[in-house]
Amino acid sequence: MKPFAIAALAASALALTGCNGKIGSDPQLAVVAGYIQMGATPDSPAAGYFTIKGGPQDVELVAVTADLAQRVEMHESVKENGVVTMKPLTTATVPAKGELEFKPGGKHLMIWHINGAAVRAGKLPMQFVFTNYNNDRILFDLPIKPAPGASADGSGDAPAGAMAGMAHGSMDHGAANADATKK
Repeated sequence: MKPFAIAALAASALALTGCNGKIGSDPQLAVVAGYIQMGATPDSPAAGYFTIKGGPQDVELVAVTADLAQRVEMHESVKENGVVTMKPLTTATVPAKGELEFKPGGKHLMIWHINGAAVRAGKLPMQFVFTNYNNDRILFDLPIKPAPGASADGSGDAPAGAMAGMAHGSMDHGAANADATKK
């Protein structure tokens, strides 16, 4: 071996020794679980739920997208004056070394018109977009569950689910935000 190569190898070994064998031991930002619950009818949106484990620093989840769905929005169910309503979310914080959970009755995704091929495959490939020093993007396939009471092929009468009674299709979340930015 050439002297330069030996010196480089020794320097690398010394640097790795300084890590005490903890290479990659910091928690990594990751989507670790989740699923999509189909809506009661083909025109009603599906709801998406998932858990993200935080990495070494706080980051903001700024979008979740799916090429095989017409639209994906982040929402949060909140109780105001005894009435549960939904509000759109523009960001959600993933705490460092903590967890962000989108779950029924809280933060969730609303997903409109999932492509039939994805439904038949039983999963929807999604992209989670974060704002941090390198704008991380994580690809994760969320399994698709049929609407409650429906069979996997979509047949059967589905009873009202957790999102029933909320007119998601008629909600215009962008209008209020657009009006506020025009002023």
